[in-house]
Amino acid sequence: MSEVKELRFFGRRKGKAIKQSKQRLIDDLLPRLKPVLPEDGTLFDMRKFFGINPREIWLEVGFGGGEHVAELAKMYPNVGILGAEPFINGVASLLAHLNGSHEQVTVHTNLEQGRVDNVRIWPDDVRDLFPFLPDGLFKRIFVLYPDPWPKARHAERRFINQANLKHLNRLLADDGQLFVATDVDAYAQWAVEQVEIGGHFKQINADISLSPIDWVPTRYEKKGIAAGRMPTYLVFSKKRPK
Repeated sequence: MSEVKELRFFGRRKGKAIKQSKQRLIDDLLPRLKPVLPEDGTLFDMRKFFGINPREIWLEVGFGGGEHVAELAKMYPNVGILGAEPFINGVASLLAHLNGSHEQVTVHTNLEQGRVDNVRIWPDDVRDLFPFLPDGLFKRIFVLYPDPWPKARHAERRFINQANLKHLNRLLADDGQLFVATDVDAYAQWAVEQVEIGGHFKQINADISLSPIDWVPTRYEKKGIAAGRMPTYLVFSKKRPK
C-alpha cells in the first residue's frame, strides 16, 4: 500500500480535566475496544475485532458524548458498531456509557452487566482509518451534528466534502444508508449540495424534519431542540459517482 498522506485535523482533542474514574476507563477499557491497525499497512478485517460475530457493521463519525452509539449497541446486540471520535472527553463519556458508570459510580472497568461486546472505538480522526478498511464494510454510516465551521473561509474543514464523501461511498454497502443530522440550516444545504456535486449518494427521505425509524437523539440534539434549534435529518443511499 502506498504511503498515507498526513491529514490536517481541525478541532479540539481535549476539554476539561477528566475525572479519575473516567481516566481509569481510558487506561483499562479503551485498549480492549480500540482496533489495532496492521503494521504492514494492508486492509484489515474489522469483524474479528468485535467480541461477537456481527451480522453487520455500522460506523458513527464523531460520536460526541457517545449516547447514540451506546444506545444503538443495546438495541442491536448482533450488530458491530465502530465509533470514531478524536475528542478524548467524548471517548471517556462513551466508555462510561458502556461501563454503566454514567448513571452511577462503579469501581470495575468492564462492560456493564447485560451488554454484549459489540462496540469498538477509534479515539482519533476517522480519516486515518479509511485506507485500511475494505469496500462495502458498513451497512449504516452516521454523521451526526458535525462541526458546521460556519465561516466561508473554513468551508474546507467541514466533514461533508467531496473527498470524504468519496471514501464513504466506497465504504458503504451497496444496500447501506448514510445518515446526516444537523441543526444548522446552512450545513444541511451544504451537505445536500456536496452530495449533488459528487453524485456519490441519493437522498431518499422526503421529510427532512422527521427523524428516521429507531432514531436515538443525542444529548446535543436534545439541548438544541430545547434552545429552539430544529434538527434536519438527511438519509442517503449509495449510488455510483460521476
